[in-house]
Amino acid sequence: MSYRPRLKEKYNSEIVPAMHKEFDYKSVMQVPKMEKIVINQGVGEATSDKRLVDFAVEEMSSIAGQKAIVKYSKKDISNFKLRKGMPIGAMVTLRGARMYEFLDRLISAALPRTRDFRGVKSKGFDGRGNYTFGVKEQIIFPEIDIDKVNSITGMNITFVTSAKTDTEAKALLTNFGFPLAK
Repeated sequence: MSYRPRLKEKYNSEIVPAMHKEFDYKSVMQVPKMEKIVINQGVGEATSDKRLVDFAVEEMSSIAGQKAIVKYSKKDISNFKLRKGMPIGAMVTLRGARMYEFLDRLISAALPRTRDFRGVKSKGFDGRGNYTFGVKEQIIFPEIDIDKVNSITGMNITFVTSAKTDTEAKALLTNFGFPLAK
């Protein structure tokens, strides 16, 4: 038998029947599912020091368990000393088993390590069933060795779901055990 992530098993056995009943879908295929998780980190200081992007890529790769890619600027912005094609950030898109594993680690290990944690604000829904929130410090992830961190940086994490409305997406995340604040 091949390996299946714990949250994927929970989705198939508990979440699908619960949401099917709660929202009165005609088919189980209408139940929203998690499509991908996008982790994005902008490195504004990279305009003066190119190595900061390399550090960001390395940290993001260890957090996600998948190689991060470098994002480049699309246009010139003179006020920020930014030229087109300069590296300015790192990004990872997780799908499938890696997505469920990251979500599991985020919910059970990383978020509880946040200082004064009382849940994640529920203002990050976009109206189409996707949810974005920010993490102020990358050191909340157990994969990051605090001694090797050269600067504390934050990141944005986006959950892309197949939900049509924010209430369906909120119910999906809550059923996964995501700690949304009221």
